[in-house]
Amino acid sequence: MAFVIACTGATAEEYPNRPVRILVGTAAGSGPDVLARSIAAQLSVDLGQNFFVENRTGANATLASKMVAQSEADGYTLLFSTSSIAISPFLYQNLGYDPKKEITAVVTGGIVEGYLMLVNPDLPVKNVAEFIEYAKKNPVTYGTPGGGNPIHLATEVFRQKAGIDMLHVPFRGSSEVVTAVMSKTITVMFVTPAGVISNVREGQLRALAYTGQKPFPEFPNVPLVKDTIPGFAVNGTWGIFFAPSKTPPQILEKLNKAVQAALKMSIVSQVISTGGYIADGRSVEQVQQFFIKEMEQAGIDTKAAGIQPN
Repeated sequence: MAFVIACTGATAEEYPNRPVRILVGTAAGSGPDVLARSIAAQLSVDLGQNFFVENRTGANATLASKMVAQSEADGYTLLFSTSSIAISPFLYQNLGYDPKKEITAVVTGGIVEGYLMLVNPDLPVKNVAEFIEYAKKNPVTYGTPGGGNPIHLATEVFRQKAGIDMLHVPFRGSSEVVTAVMSKTITVMFVTPAGVISNVREGQLRALAYTGQKPFPEFPNVPLVKDTIPGFAVNGTWGIFFAPSKTPPQILEKLNKAVQAALKMSIVSQVISTGGYIADGRSVEQVQQFFIKEMEQAGIDTKAAGIQPN
């Protein structure tokens, strides 16, 4: 036993001594993907090994999550996931792995306080109040990057609070939803800010509101949804690094500290700020506790939204 413990400690101390793969369940170019890649690039510099991102989309990032859960618990296969991973247990009867037992949260890459509510500039509405009135008189569709993800839940909360009908149209990724709004295929979308900032600035999309509790820094003049719908509160998403649950604690601690340091570097902090993320200093234990609470809240939200597992 002493020999095994000694070997484990030595392995953790030498980590990483070969390339590290980071699976991302969202499409390349999405907000989470951009953040994961910026952190991975900095980790490669700081730790002297290549940290590379591999996109494995599908089933609300469940494919990527399952792959990591079934990987060797040595720190060389990691997952960077949004809050979709907290919702998945309530969407699928057979998830294929147990997120409470087979993976563990390591470190927070960033938290997004809210979503931007976007429409095509040709739509005759300029704020939330006008949109609600429009929706009461006209058919309205909304797009999401898949049913049951955080954006789907946020939009459903808005629909219920606003007292309007909207038809849900799921897509494979956020970029497809953006294209659908610009082409007027769908009416409205809620989205994490990072991937659409240039579209809004160039006038391809109109930002009606932001779901956060304070204005989005890049668009301080865009009003808050709660200004029109009192009591409206929808948190945004987050990006968390996960590892297989039996990964040695020393490796988890090393990754936590390395990512925390990377987040403070100017090239990464700029991505965080532009994307509307907020970095925090949670320890491994605190991040895991946060993740468990997020899963519990996801169970409440999916039930309230009437979403049934399949």
